[in-house]
Amino acid sequence: MIHTPVPDTPFIPPLISGTEDRVALDVLFRSLVDVCRRHQPELEAVLRGQADIAGLSPELTARALQVQGIWFQLIAIAEQNTAMRRRRHVERNAGRDRLKNSFSAVLARAAAQGVPAETVHELLASLRVRPTLTAHPTEAKRVTVLEKFRRIYLILKELEMPRWTERERHALMDDLRDEIELVWMTGELHLEKPTVDREVAWGLHFFDETLFEMLPDTLSSLEEALQAAYPGTRFEVPAFFQFGSWIGGDRDGNPFVTAEVTRRTLRRNALASLRRYRDGVAGLARTLSISARSLPVPDGFAGALAGALALQPDGEQIARRNPGEPYRQFLTCLSRRLDATVAGLEESESAPTGPAYGDADTLIADLRMLEEGLASAGCPSLAANRVRPVRRMVEIFRFSTVRLDIRENTTRTTRALQALWRRAHDGDPPDVDAPAWTAWLEAELARPLDGLPDLAGLPEEVQETLSTFRLVAEMRGSLDREAFGAFVLSMTHSVPDILGIYLLAKTAGVFLDAAGTEICPLPIVPLFETIDDLRAAPAIMRTLLKIPVVRRSARQQGGVQEVMIGYSDSNKDGGFVASNWELAKAQRLLTQVGEQAGIGIAFFHGRGGSVSRGGAPTARAIAAQPPGSIRGRFRTTEQGEVVSFKYANRGTAAYQMELLASAVLAHALDGAAGGIPAANPEFDDVMEALSGASRAAYVQLLTHPDLVTYFGAASPLDEIALLNIGSRPARRFGARSLADLRAIPWVFAWSQNRHGITGWYGVGSGLKSLLDVRGEGGRALLRRMFEQSPLFRLIMDEVEKTLLTVDLAIARDFAGLCPDEGAREAVFAMIEAEYRLTCAMALEVSGASSLAERFPLYRGRLTERLPVLNQVSREQVDLLRRFRAETDEAKRETLKSALLLSINCVATGFGATG
Repeated sequence: MIHTPVPDTPFIPPLISGTEDRVALDVLFRSLVDVCRRHQPELEAVLRGQADIAGLSPELTARALQVQGIWFQLIAIAEQNTAMRRRRHVERNAGRDRLKNSFSAVLARAAAQGVPAETVHELLASLRVRPTLTAHPTEAKRVTVLEKFRRIYLILKELEMPRWTERERHALMDDLRDEIELVWMTGELHLEKPTVDREVAWGLHFFDETLFEMLPDTLSSLEEALQAAYPGTRFEVPAFFQFGSWIGGDRDGNPFVTAEVTRRTLRRNALASLRRYRDGVAGLARTLSISARSLPVPDGFAGALAGALALQPDGEQIARRNPGEPYRQFLTCLSRRLDATVAGLEESESAPTGPAYGDADTLIADLRMLEEGLASAGCPSLAANRVRPVRRMVEIFRFSTVRLDIRENTTRTTRALQALWRRAHDGDPPDVDAPAWTAWLEAELARPLDGLPDLAGLPEEVQETLSTFRLVAEMRGSLDREAFGAFVLSMTHSVPDILGIYLLAKTAGVFLDAAGTEICPLPIVPLFETIDDLRAAPAIMRTLLKIPVVRRSARQQGGVQEVMIGYSDSNKDGGFVASNWELAKAQRLLTQVGEQAGIGIAFFHGRGGSVSRGGAPTARAIAAQPPGSIRGRFRTTEQGEVVSFKYANRGTAAYQMELLASAVLAHALDGAAGGIPAANPEFDDVMEALSGASRAAYVQLLTHPDLVTYFGAASPLDEIALLNIGSRPARRFGARSLADLRAIPWVFAWSQNRHGITGWYGVGSGLKSLLDVRGEGGRALLRRMFEQSPLFRLIMDEVEKTLLTVDLAIARDFAGLCPDEGAREAVFAMIEAEYRLTCAMALEVSGASSLAERFPLYRGRLTERLPVLNQVSREQVDLLRRFRAETDEAKRETLKSALLLSINCVATGFGATG
């Protein structure tokens, strides 16, 4: 390893400061070495990079892999700590508006460009940002391990403080060592597949630790930046940033997500937020011990207090208990109502006798009254700094914490619709592509509902689907009107697919009107995933937006129709360049469709953590979206290791949320400042050519008759499922085909075997094809696009970074696991040739002498990790070979533990699974 503190010398814990990570890394490495010496001294040489893990016993190999994985995680913590110090350094020395991608920088630029305050007001009113946590199985760390790493991060922060004495710093080092030791002794692997309930707990962990507190601060940061950029103008920042979730609502191919599981999820989500509000209100009651004698009570607040006391059975006692303290009396009434609300959801037998809150809006109104009362009485600072954060918290998280999406695929929903058809007709229903099927759907949507249908007698799967829709109707009314985000329809291929969801919602009583003919308040979001589906999307949406019930529903939902676009499956389907280009074209065309229909189309970006699944630097990825396609509305999925990286620690969470929101705001403001720029036809022609040629090369590999054999043998594809990192099966319908394999294990396995084809394969062929046809003119055009096209530049940057993670020598070792020599040589030869071509073409375009040389920080981080990653990857090859050949069950179990730790270690080192 690089970090090798001198052993057995007096150690004075240093002050962590400056903008470099060396001191933090040294502190963490020394602590890890101490733990290693205490528990497994023979592995210290491995940790220091002075010995190889090859040749160790399976038990010691497993321990060695675990300690390497711990070190990778500690490196990531040190890097987050350093990044935070660097941002503070810039703000302290140059000002907040010099902090790249901050609200202050974005708004200062807008003001300098002459964007008027009125335009900013309008944008704020329509601004909507919603990252959505998914339950996709990409998080290889257990919650208990996440909690320990969180405490390690907090201790590093304490070591930044100069106030501690040497004795106190030694005590902090002891705490740090203890936490690392606890990580060492805690099993990192899931011993069994997690339940959906455990996945819900995993998601809520981040809200409890960081998001409840930090998201209201993000809104305050925007407010401060607005005042600085537009002094004298009053802005009201709405709760534009909220979180969505699929955890407990995504039943697409996951049989473990049932209506009852979703009901439990909604209750747990609600309780998480309500308990936090209860704590916040209790804290205000302790703090605001303001006497009526020292501060006159405004008439409006006095009336509200009288009303609040009258609602409580013991209102007079509350007043006597806090005589002359009107604000504390008011907050006690709020606390009582929150107690009753929590007890009702907990179904407690000893529920308070007072009234509960019926909805979040009433609590928001109470907190606003308190805020206005304090401000009117001459305490605007107390109102703004103490009460407003709690009020904003409720506005953001309501009684649901997240907006839970329901997701299902068209195969399941069509079966439910066909069952309803059979109830009313003899024989089999029309084919779903037939005009008769569409006509039946339209007729049923127009026919007034005559009560909810009896589910008895319907197939169990159909009953489950309809029960989920009935749950939506029930919980929107009883829990929170925003408890649900949307219904996301996977595998959308046609207009009837989408109309069918409206009919299922109507049948379950979700519509606002009793007849079920006017408005569906639940947004129905089609998901277009494959290349063919993306190409068909504009025509589908053009037809859909002509249908009256869809138009009425979209208008009720803010005049917007949401469309989800899939990065993962389009990449698996067509390769990296084709996926990015087809996604950009679809957004551009769908934006035009919305404009023509008079209903804006907002995009929900189905991204993953890896580059090939849409993962890219947030600000640059948003800046590369087609002009006019965002307009202040942005939804994106975030999952697994991305969630824990972004939101495990408060400082990082605050930065990541501001980064996302400011990038969306910047995209909208740029359009307001200079108008929406026209597309460049010359660049578009090049992208079309590159997309076609690169896809042809990619599909040639994908359809190679030996690819399935090679991929299964030369990667840990099947073994990844043994990690138990998600409740969802790896395949949608259980088939063993490449088509049925989900995109996440597809990407995960190719990254583990160091081929990484999902982030670059076909790019070299596409570029070479263009240069072969266009010659020097084509080379000059590509260089111009590299400088001027945000999309092309983003593609090439991410391709180069991915190429750095490929190691052909190790990839060939993995290839050696394929027993079919013909398959092995044929497929690996294609991959090797395309890799060398793509490296050469990437340098041809950038004009650089080495890959990703313009990203020194990235190269430095990777260089730090690669020696160990390469060692672990080689060991993984040997473990795969031995695990697959072993027949003794006890020995096989020992090998499995080491193998899975190697997969964990590589995933942690690269910072992504899928």
